[in-house]
Amino acid sequence: MSVIVTSLFARRAVSLPAALVVGAVLGIASGSVGFAALVGQSSWMDQTNSKVRLVSGTLTGDDGAGPYAGIQLRMESGWKTYWRNPGDSGVPPTFDWSGSKNLKSAEVLYPAPHRFADAGGTAIGYKNDVVFPVKITPERSGEPVELALAFDYGLCKDLCIPNAVTFGVALPPHLGKGDAVLLKTALARVPRPAQADKLPRIARITAKLDGPEPTLEIEALFPSGATGTDLFIESPEVIVPVPKSLGPLSDGMQRFTVVFLSPSEVEAIRGKPLNFTLVSNEGSTETIWTAE
Repeated sequence: MSVIVTSLFARRAVSLPAALVVGAVLGIASGSVGFAALVGQSSWMDQTNSKVRLVSGTLTGDDGAGPYAGIQLRMESGWKTYWRNPGDSGVPPTFDWSGSKNLKSAEVLYPAPHRFADAGGTAIGYKNDVVFPVKITPERSGEPVELALAFDYGLCKDLCIPNAVTFGVALPPHLGKGDAVLLKTALARVPRPAQADKLPRIARITAKLDGPEPTLEIEALFPSGATGTDLFIESPEVIVPVPKSLGPLSDGMQRFTVVFLSPSEVEAIRGKPLNFTLVSNEGSTETIWTAE
């Protein structure tokens, strides 16, 4: 059983409270292959206090029209799942497309997350309903794409329970709109690259990494009257502590700090690109910054 926990909780197992790990071991769930309800759409798969399905549709963007997929996860009240940086505890979702055919790439996009208090400290993720949009690029255009997805995700309330679901759907060359409305709504919640003339954006990052109490201090600018303002930081290479707010939004500015607990945490981020994600009800943006 320890093998299951290690494989699914690879990035965060060491930080999970014992109660969460025990709950994960006892409650692991596994779905079966979903059969298509409509063209390019799987049926709902029931999991632990949640259900999930795979959808698809054609969306038009700056680079023209193209196929998108989406993993739609619905959770019962009080349950949550995690962002790509899950916070102080928990496990990020994983998406394995290796069984697909005529698939060059599947770029999974993450809607702006929220923070939650849990037994392990601060968690970062989603509750109720979330759709992860996926930009699909075929190897050979004009031919069907057969999507095969193995989706692993943690679902937490008082205990954290890993879930594993597999789907298989075929996308015809002329997919049509399909679930385009649902996918377009999900894409609107994905943070965009920050721009100098638009809000929200990072105003200043002050790195104090060489003293006895190493920190990052961040000043962020948000639209006037924005609510739900927050900052999250992540990197595919290192774990970054959850930022703490130093006060509420005031005159369009909010300050955050990241406190490093050891010199090894500081050294781990040096030279690594960090993704700063600002979220609010008035839009969300991402900024890449490297600690030198």
